[in-house]
Amino acid sequence: MYEQDGRGLYIAHSDNGPISITARMANRHGLIAGATGTGKTVSLQVLAETFSQMGVPCFMADMKGDLSGISQAGKLSGFIEKRMPEFGIENPQFAACPVRFYDVYGQQGHPMRATISAMGPDLLGRLLELNDTQTGVLHIIFRIADERGWFMDDIKDLRAMLDHVARNAKAYTTRYGNVSSSSVGAIQRALLSLENQGGDKFFGLPEFDINDLLAVKDGKGVMSVLAADELMLRPKLYSTFLLWLMSELYSTLPEVGDLDKPKLIFFFDEAHMLFDGTSKAMVDKIEQVIRLIRSKGVGIYFVTQSPTDIPDVILGQLGNRVQHALRAFTPKDQKAVKTAADTFRANPTFRTDEAIMNLETGEALVSVLDEKGAPTVVERAKMLFPLSQIGAISEGQRLDAIKSSAIYGKYDTTEDRESAFEALLAEDEERAELEAREAEAAAELEAKKKEEKANGNKPSTMKKVWKAIITAITTTIATIIGSSVSNKITGKKSNTTGKTAAGRVAKNATSAATRTIIRDVLGNVIK
Repeated sequence: MYEQDGRGLYIAHSDNGPISITARMANRHGLIAGATGTGKTVSLQVLAETFSQMGVPCFMADMKGDLSGISQAGKLSGFIEKRMPEFGIENPQFAACPVRFYDVYGQQGHPMRATISAMGPDLLGRLLELNDTQTGVLHIIFRIADERGWFMDDIKDLRAMLDHVARNAKAYTTRYGNVSSSSVGAIQRALLSLENQGGDKFFGLPEFDINDLLAVKDGKGVMSVLAADELMLRPKLYSTFLLWLMSELYSTLPEVGDLDKPKLIFFFDEAHMLFDGTSKAMVDKIEQVIRLIRSKGVGIYFVTQSPTDIPDVILGQLGNRVQHALRAFTPKDQKAVKTAADTFRANPTFRTDEAIMNLETGEALVSVLDEKGAPTVVERAKMLFPLSQIGAISEGQRLDAIKSSAIYGKYDTTEDRESAFEALLAEDEERAELEAREAEAAAELEAKKKEEKANGNKPSTMKKVWKAIITAITTTIATIIGSSVSNKITGKKSNTTGKTAAGRVAKNATSAATRTIIRDVLGNVIK
């Protein structure tokens, strides 16, 4: 087991002895850098399995399938036999790490999905490569869906919302701001492009549970290995997906302060893809997540060719560093070498910039944080060899690992709950039914008008005449009868009828009743 004095994680060996990452400082983030073919992937594997042995789970993206070998025990080779005496290791205990394989496309591992709602407008805008105006429209879409209580799980939900808002743009513009048809069209085209690339498989239910990355089995941290060979062909999807995972960890996990060891180590391979073409606002958000996520017990380790691939504000937060060889063929390369050298605490026994250019495969300049959080003097060292298999596993071995996983079947069957698409479909059906009723009523009215017109309007005119006659007759008769009755009640002559309260009541009551009776009788007569 690569552990020194129960405190550190033994990762490399220099002329001055073992180099170990201090366990309680491992969540202060790190960097593995170097040109292609200098040993970055093996160094990543060494760090990951060392964390695993200490009970710390790790997440990593597997670009070429090489990291899948961490699921199998290693074996002796000429390279390892040569290194054993250099490291003072007589009998290496080769062992596999517990592994869970994942795949956004669901082919080489458990599917990993997010909902549109969980992704949020900013990350989605980055994924779709939208400009600020178009991303602003996405913010409006998300706001409306949230206020209506509609979930947006997959792309069809987002398409339905875009269509709904476009059709009602005038109503929404006055409240939320301008929603132009050109912006909606641009978003729809970007969604179509994403679907054509298979990116639609990433959105939907069941959504990935971030806590599945924190598993420990038999005292060892479980390695979560994401198949990224196809994902790498779509850099924006790859980098946005990993950024979403980081953001979910940050927003989901509780504050834990300083721990004896991290809860999770997150390796971000091909880290330059995260920052290429990324807006200043998004870089600021990434910097905030990296700065604060360590309080959640999570360490982020970037893997890239050169430290210059990472913005200075983030580079300054990476305390544990493994720098493999860099080549300086151009002025730009020379500048990168100098930048890499300047990030280390200098060692007076050698020039850092010269050492970087002369490192052999498997060698690295290593500096870690000590117990107080200060960087150690950089050492030229040889990285340890992995105790797990170096290189890819077979398809059968991968399938066995997937089927034996504790989460096998958890994410395999997609779900489609009632969300924005269904809610808007129901609204459209109700609207269509109402419009059909209105059209039917309008048709009936038009038919009656045509019928009256064909009959010369005689029935309608005669009814109006008789109605006027009936009203006049009933009013006159009712007045006469009312006056007679009220006189009997009050004992007054007809010329005083209605002047007393009792007379007015009697007259009004009698007249109303009389008018109703007469109207009914005459109405029946003229029908």
